[in-house]
Amino acid sequence: MSQTETIFEVPICCRGIAVVLLKKIDDLYHVLLVKRKSKILDGAWCYIGGSIENGEKASEAALREIKEETGINEVILYSANRFDQFYSPQEEYIYMAPVFVGYVDSRHHVKLNHEHSAYKWLPVEEAIETVTLPGNDEVLAFIDKHFIQRRPSSFLRISKEL
Repeated sequence: MSQTETIFEVPICCRGIAVVLLKKIDDLYHVLLVKRKSKILDGAWCYIGGSIENGEKASEAALREIKEETGINEVILYSANRFDQFYSPQEEYIYMAPVFVGYVDSRHHVKLNHEHSAYKWLPVEEAIETVTLPGNDEVLAFIDKHFIQRRPSSFLRISKEL
């Protein structure tokens, strides 16, 4: 490569998190999907997502976003050991976010904030067919295999002492 050639790189940006909430309904795990009502992804059905604030760990951001977006504050949280990712052609970067899995007790009810217009608890197969963004279906299939069909590894559990 000569000195006159320019190397162009697409940066990877990791400033957010994603959370898949699971709740048992009639002995079957259901996935929470929310319908976005905002400038970004308006009308899209997706799982919970949000930004990591200054000084926060990713897991702390996940718990905060769960509470802000759903009103639920009691969750058993795991790292999914997976990343949500997409390429932004407008801003020219690859966005990556660690995915978390939260188990919610059946007595907890969702209270949406202003960012969403609707929600659904769906069996995983139906959630896979409902999500809007390509790649979300793959994340949900992974969650099904490793967090619904199997008991998750204790190594992935997020301690309550954050």
